[in-house]
Amino acid sequence: MDTLETRELRYFLAVAEELHFGRAAERLGMAQPPLSRAIQQLERRLGVRLLERDRRGVALTGAGEMLLHEGRAALDAVTAAARRTRRAGGPDSPGGPRNRLVLAVKAGDSHELLHKLLDAYAAEPDAAEVEVVPSGTCEQGEMLRDGRADAALMHAPFNSLTGFDTEELMTEGQIAVLPAKHPLAAHRTLSLADVSDVPGLPLARWSSNGAYPPGPGPEIHDQTQLAQLIALGRTMAVYPESARAWLWAEHAAVPLTDAPPVVTHLAWPAHSRSLALAGLIRTATRL
Repeated sequence: MDTLETRELRYFLAVAEELHFGRAAERLGMAQPPLSRAIQQLERRLGVRLLERDRRGVALTGAGEMLLHEGRAALDAVTAAARRTRRAGGPDSPGGPRNRLVLAVKAGDSHELLHKLLDAYAAEPDAAEVEVVPSGTCEQGEMLRDGRADAALMHAPFNSLTGFDTEELMTEGQIAVLPAKHPLAAHRTLSLADVSDVPGLPLARWSSNGAYPPGPGPEIHDQTQLAQLIALGRTMAVYPESARAWLWAEHAAVPLTDAPPVVTHLAWPAHSRSLALAGLIRTATRL
């Protein structure tokens, strides 16, 4: 039998990720014996061994590695379907929320473009409510896959667009964002080599989601922290040209002559059938 239940997948993924039945059972809020029986039943139904069990612990077989990869994607798809279905409930749906779209954006990028897109879409007669959710550099793709977002502004070459449909919106250069009083701030242009190893002014290092580009400097968790540390002369960052919109008086922006261009795309799941999203894409195409 080839059918898998979401409950079975959740059980298996917990064990596969923890590689320990006790911890997996605790994570699932259940006792260990029924979890072990459920995994054994799943193996019998599929006709393959998913886990190797011995005194040293639990290890995945080749088939288990495959189900770990495929199972995560399948559960993401199920979760995404539920989230998008709830958002698609229009005013006529009993108890349903107003029809809305969630748009993931990297904080501080494409500020002017985002304003134009939202204003133009809001003028459409059947426009849905758009919730703009700031995210980390590499988080937009995850949000599209698991349904937390319906669309995202993503930036090549820093974001992977694999698996998504896209509309190219804008191409721009990159800038070094520096403390306004630093000697480099007086330059008309700089190169990547100029900013790669500046004594006392390291490039910012983003905590978990990437940056433009990552560096050896202080660990950054959000844009406000980055802005403060640049203003204090503790770090600098490399950003797309559109980041000028959030700079403070204590900041300076100097164009980088040899940095690759940044291409902003509107991206969405390839299988999407949302009419509201189709309207947003049409608006983006006109822009």
